[in-house]
Amino acid sequence: MRRVVITGIGAVTPLGNNILSTWDNLINKKSGISSISRFDPFGLPSQIAGELKQFTPRDFLPQKDILRLDPFVQYAAAAALMACEDAGLISLNPLLITHNSSLEKAGVIIGSSRGGISSMERALEKHIADRRPFSAYLMSSSTINMASSYISMRLGIKGSSLGISTACASGTNAIGEAFNMIMSGRSDLVLAGGTDAPLCRLAVGGYGSSGSLSIRNKEPDKASRPFDLERDGFVISEGSGVLVVEELENSLSRGADVYAEIIGYGTSSDAFHQTRPDSEGEAMAIRNAMKDAGISINEVDYINTHATSTPLGDAAESRAIKTVFGDLMNEIYVSCCKSMLGHMLGAAGAVEAAITALSIHKGTVTPTINLDTSDPECDLNISSQPVNIDINTAISNSFGFGGVNAVLVLRKYQN
Repeated sequence: MRRVVITGIGAVTPLGNNILSTWDNLINKKSGISSISRFDPFGLPSQIAGELKQFTPRDFLPQKDILRLDPFVQYAAAAALMACEDAGLISLNPLLITHNSSLEKAGVIIGSSRGGISSMERALEKHIADRRPFSAYLMSSSTINMASSYISMRLGIKGSSLGISTACASGTNAIGEAFNMIMSGRSDLVLAGGTDAPLCRLAVGGYGSSGSLSIRNKEPDKASRPFDLERDGFVISEGSGVLVVEELENSLSRGADVYAEIIGYGTSSDAFHQTRPDSEGEAMAIRNAMKDAGISINEVDYINTHATSTPLGDAAESRAIKTVFGDLMNEIYVSCCKSMLGHMLGAAGAVEAAITALSIHKGTVTPTINLDTSDPECDLNISSQPVNIDINTAISNSFGFGGVNAVLVLRKYQN
């Protein structure tokens, strides 16, 4: 049976412009949430977000591409290039990229929830205000598949290039489909992850009008509080995470280091409601992933939860976890990365899968902040401090609007 491993990680997040700074800030319990500076949020219910700080696209893209591409594509390209360099596939020296010929047959799968929403909003505003003509690149640069397509152009990848949009499960689905592609023998290496750049009035206003966003505007660093009794909604964020997902023998043949092994992937649909989550569907996805991995409930050491900080969402996920694991829940560590990162929509699952892989690799469960008073419905084994333990098997959950659920099972790599 073909084995699938993670050999490279790249990320740009509200906590750092690479995966190591993101990890360090998570361990040090720093919040990436602040008042919105990207645009004037006056009049919107929620005025806080997880923005990237000092991200410089020219470190990764030519100026002409920066002008033509929506930020969600720029973020994905930066994360993909860093992941490839981390995996030893390319040498990235600002814009001078030395290619590895093995990438030509690789694949790219990138998920996104909102695609180029900020470019479309900006173009429409300018058109209405002064009748400025639309850019010839507007449609191509804002379509969801452009993240994967641009990465393939940048790196000379001629295998499958796919864009996935399953709301907040997009990044996890992308990694899971890469896993399936490699398991089936259709590819030996796939760049997989998620990206979103939704910080514009349309997205923040839209989510805010649905009641999904936190309105704790005066305390942005305390607004994202998964499983806390006083949680009032998620905090919208931007960023990207991309993993190099690779067939084991292929990685060994080139001497690559391994963060973790992917051993299972499960999906399900709630078939229930447009925005309201259903714990039965979520539990089904967890069980499907564990069945795919061939593991039992007593083998799971750690769960990286979806945990958006919404009243309904966190309660549903807690019920799903309890349904699957029962009394064993007291022995399984749980963490909530969104307490510091906010919710990066389609990028969230990919970044959380990367953090799960690092947790296994480093033997550390990341802390959860802002859990001051645990909701009795959400009495899970969550620590406010980093926990150093031997993690052999871990689960990463992602659940999205429309009742789409995706779960990955990762394991410590052993020869």
